[in-house]
Amino acid sequence: MRLTVEQVDALQVRVFETRQEMGVAAGADVALKIRELQTEQAILRMVFAAAPSQNEMLDYLATAEGIDWSRIDAFHMDEYVGLPADAPQRFGSFLTTKLFSRVSPRTVHLIDDSAGATEACQRYKQLLEEGPIDIVCLGIGENGHLAFNDPPVADFDDPEVIKRVQLDDVCRQQQVNDGCFDTFDDVPEEALTLTIPTLLSGRHLFCVVPGKTKHQAVKAVLNGPITTACPASILRQHPDCTLYVDQDSYGAITE
Repeated sequence: MRLTVEQVDALQVRVFETRQEMGVAAGADVALKIRELQTEQAILRMVFAAAPSQNEMLDYLATAEGIDWSRIDAFHMDEYVGLPADAPQRFGSFLTTKLFSRVSPRTVHLIDDSAGATEACQRYKQLLEEGPIDIVCLGIGENGHLAFNDPPVADFDDPEVIKRVQLDDVCRQQQVNDGCFDTFDDVPEEALTLTIPTLLSGRHLFCVVPGKTKHQAVKAVLNGPITTACPASILRQHPDCTLYVDQDSYGAITE
């Protein structure tokens, strides 16, 4: 059941009682936008976040009717540096399992650092610059990050399209909290990430953020200043971004 709808600056906020309801609603809205855009243009270009927070939304998209995935070029927004190509923790592997292998997009462009991070960034930059980004499906980290733009490295005016970053400790601990790694020391220290201007260049943004561990981040996004101390606060300036939260992640705002 949807509990409330509000707007904070330009950001549309939809609050749901449960995580499942939130994910299904987000997936339905993304599917609707895909179908709408596919009546207007031959190829869509989409960027996806890879995180357990996206599971319900991705599952909905994998079974949604009326989407021609053969006309969708798929990208993702970040990847660890140095993990083996077959590591299950790689975000490319996550998205392939959760979505890409189930729907068969026209192309799937995975961030591949096997030839080095510099080469990976250059290749992905070229691919991203081949056309505009139509839809971005993203989340928000416990420290307010977008992709791996943690507060120490986030730049609202970043000149790069994709860059190599050091992950801060809160971000690395979140990967353990999410069950992606067994221990903090198992989490890689570096990653490649699309920058904030690249993410915000998407025409339509759908941001899915469930769970009590995201209380403070959601509170900062909606009630705090727009600052790189909470990188996701910049979503309030995007002309078409919807934030989907459940009662757990939204409830702290009134505390």
